[in-house]
Amino acid sequence: MFRVTRQIDFCYGHRLLNYDGKCKHLHGHNGRAIITLESENLDDRGMVIDFSDIKKVVSRWIDDHLDHRMILQQQDPVVPVLQEMGEPLFLIDSNPTAENIARLIHEFAASQGFPIVQTQLWETPNCFATYCAD
Repeated sequence: MFRVTRQIDFCYGHRLLNYDGKCKHLHGHNGRAIITLESENLDDRGMVIDFSDIKKVVSRWIDDHLDHRMILQQQDPVVPVLQEMGEPLFLIDSNPTAENIARLIHEFAASQGFPIVQTQLWETPNCFATYCAD
């Protein structure tokens, strides 16, 4: 089995609903997504996938949709206020935890045909969440 991994750094903000702690307030992170792709076979170039293909698709999607945006649950009461102010948002169905953001990135990469097996989202230099599809 062959694996390749790419690291994608981006900045984002969020807040957690139904949470009793500092993260219930709007705040930001210097996030790091680490995605791992796997294949039993290599292509005709001897690769699982070209790192530049990951950059063109997944890194670009993160840059266009998540970087320097507030990632919030759609039902968050602050959404209308931020929308009225013209703040850049990315809304999701679930609470924007590190676990759910890792899953979001993972599912996007999978939807683009990448043989992704694991996604980590580092929220701080010491804390990360991992998502692996079944």
